[in-house]
Amino acid sequence: MTGLYYEEFEVGETIEHEKRRTVSERDNQTFCDMTMNQQPLHLDADFAADTQFGDRLVNGLYTMALAVGLTIPDTTDGTIVANLSYDAVEHPNPVFHGDTVYAQTTVTDKRETSDGSRGVVTMHVEAYKVEDDEEDTLVCEFDRTALSLKRPDDGE
Repeated sequence: MTGLYYEEFEVGETIEHEKRRTVSERDNQTFCDMTMNQQPLHLDADFAADTQFGDRLVNGLYTMALAVGLTIPDTTDGTIVANLSYDAVEHPNPVFHGDTVYAQTTVTDKRETSDGSRGVVTMHVEAYKVEDDEEDTLVCEFDRTALSLKRPDDGE
């Protein structure tokens, strides 16, 4: 277990996640197949070549799910009760096959539950793709709210 208990989250803290992933064509194809999303912009190279993007885009929901997965070890691995919501999701720039993605999390709010036994933590997650010769590009951002365990020695 590597996640944080409620008491360990600090509002305003930004966590830089070390894990990264290079997105493959197979990742995108498998995700689209699993979710039954057959949008040609994700799967059909000829179709995508005639769009403003010029190539297939990685499914945005995959990008978001990847961002969540990259953040889990440093935030809620083993300390979460449940994810409560994902809000204000934006995809300002596309991800393509071969792009490497990483994430960072900023804790924006926290409060104890009404009975004081757990805590609700809201985090703003930003996912970026690595650029070789310029500043990395924001590809997805959203707010994630989780119900978190309190430390066992603090009343659990």
